[in-house]
Amino acid sequence: MELDRTLKPSISSEITYKGPSYETFTLDNSLDVYFIKKDSLPIIRTDIVINAGSIFEEPNKRGISNLLAMCIDEGAGKYDSLELSKQFDQLGAQFSIHNNSENIQISLQALKENFAKALKLVTMILNEPHFKQKDFEREKRNILTKLKQLKDDPDYLANTSFKYQLFGELNPYSYPVIGLHEDITRIKNKEVISFYNNHVLSNNSFIIVVGNISKGHLRNNLNKILSPWRENKSDIKFESKKKKDEKVIYIVDKKDSVQTEIRTGHHSTGRNSEDYFSKHLLNTILGGQFTSRVNLNLREKHGYTYGAGSNFNYYKNNAYFAVSTSVGIENTANALNEIFTELEKIKDGITLEELTFAKSSIIRKFPLNFETYGQVASNFIGKVIFNLPEDYFDNYINNINSVTVEEVNKAAIDNIFPDITTTVLVGDKTKIIDQLGKNNFGDVEVIEKI
Repeated sequence: MELDRTLKPSISSEITYKGPSYETFTLDNSLDVYFIKKDSLPIIRTDIVINAGSIFEEPNKRGISNLLAMCIDEGAGKYDSLELSKQFDQLGAQFSIHNNSENIQISLQALKENFAKALKLVTMILNEPHFKQKDFEREKRNILTKLKQLKDDPDYLANTSFKYQLFGELNPYSYPVIGLHEDITRIKNKEVISFYNNHVLSNNSFIIVVGNISKGHLRNNLNKILSPWRENKSDIKFESKKKKDEKVIYIVDKKDSVQTEIRTGHHSTGRNSEDYFSKHLLNTILGGQFTSRVNLNLREKHGYTYGAGSNFNYYKNNAYFAVSTSVGIENTANALNEIFTELEKIKDGITLEELTFAKSSIIRKFPLNFETYGQVASNFIGKVIFNLPEDYFDNYINNINSVTVEEVNKAAIDNIFPDITTTVLVGDKTKIIDQLGKNNFGDVEVIEKI
């Protein structure tokens, strides 16, 4: 029997989803715990989230959070770096540390039978890091080497330069998490230790646990094993000053480049805004999926790029909207013109068909976000950081389904502002500037990359 591919498969049923239930409690050392029982496998996943990201760095110390994240597990307690790694391997535990603008995240995944032993190793890292000078110098060299490599990475240059120009010099979100070369060369090991002492505290953190364990057993384990992790008063300062949006183009010169990296956007309302779900659907239609307007225009219609998209990007204390793509340098102005055209057109309204397709795309993928232990933990980290409602995951599909065409159209009017976009172009300035002069894209300035 031959399949008739002209017929679309019918939708079997409407999707419903109930998010994982969770419980909360606080340990004796003031560490808040969020526990999600998941017993499909004999695994326990633990994520410790510490408010020690790059936004808490002092001026002239950009990169100290990243240095801390790289040095803190270079030996702890009775183990040096190699022995510590070997201990995790022998337990079959997956251990990692990474940082971002807002936090340092320590992740551990282990079999239930090895959970307590693996967590004791993590406690050593939290409470008894060695911070040896030789390890600090090695990691510092690694970062400086990485920064030299990134100087020639157009994608990195576009992202970091865009955020710097969008947020401004006085905003801590402006700076790359990896740090600035001139700052890192000045940072001393004792300053990393001071940053650790001031930030890596149990009362400045929270923990997500996903796994096959009872609440009572987990509480006892955590209280016993994590009790050495100190709590203390911390002198954490954070100030976020917002730069005014204005229509301007900044060119980061990359001589002889055959492509242009494009980033354009503006500030936005935050993650907890009332129109969040309308904005989410708006962006899905505009640039959030392969069939979005921006991608179909730049890729399918004009062939300027392999892909283009847009996003509302959320931090705890900041948010912005941006369109990003990479095009052949000869089509820089053409691509910009089409991007701004789409930003204007979306304000004229969407169709019911577009909204229906966007809803289906979002809803049918939503349950897949909770398949693995890591996915569950990641979603709950976002829930805690943004203080989302207790029933947020349970009501997610209903909240998407309830959005109307009129609400998305209002979200476009309220949240898309092509007349005040900040644009960063990374490419050969001699091939870009003449193109821009023929269009009304705003003032043009050639800048040094951050």
